[in-house]
Amino acid sequence: MMHSIGILGGTFDPVHYGHLRVALECKESLGLDELRMLPCARPAHRDQPNVTAEQRLAMLKLALEGSDHIFADNRELKRTGLSYMIDTLDSYRSEFPRSALFLIVGSDSFQSLTTWHQWRRLLDFSNIVIAVRPESGNNRLSEVGMLLSEHFVGELNEFRGKKTGHIFELKVSQLDISSTEIRKLVRANRSVQYLLPEAVIKYITDNSLYEE
Repeated sequence: MMHSIGILGGTFDPVHYGHLRVALECKESLGLDELRMLPCARPAHRDQPNVTAEQRLAMLKLALEGSDHIFADNRELKRTGLSYMIDTLDSYRSEFPRSALFLIVGSDSFQSLTTWHQWRRLLDFSNIVIAVRPESGNNRLSEVGMLLSEHFVGELNEFRGKKTGHIFELKVSQLDISSTEIRKLVRANRSVQYLLPEAVIKYITDNSLYEE
């Protein structure tokens, strides 16, 4: 069985239990050897977060302390310019030429895939895992829907053995937690306990993040 790596990117502003649960379920369901969570240093599709990429990486590292082969990856912080996933996948493929790569995206992100830089090349470097809520699905008539139909694998065991170029829909118990709402709660001086790890809450408090 070839070595397998899951890749889950995001701003993680801040990281919370919703992100962490998706990462864990994807790692376990796909039988991944490891899963890398990557803070997006300079997002191409949204405003730059007020919290620095270094601070978001620090919070992610705190959240993942003690995790079983789920790691924080800083490679997007090392590059200049906007953070494009195609460049990240290219770097992974160069570093791990024999490994199977699994890029994990949510349903909303997949539906907006055509706005990603060089989106048609993503499957040249990696497989794509669409993390979907149990009740949701994807529009098969859209441009990305046709991509899904063309590269879709319906059996999990078959998908696990693919190195690149295939897509699988994995149902996950996504928690209804929002980084935006967490930031609002902090600004309002309200508790964010049970929404994210205590170590991350302490880091936010110690560094006065997300306050007015």
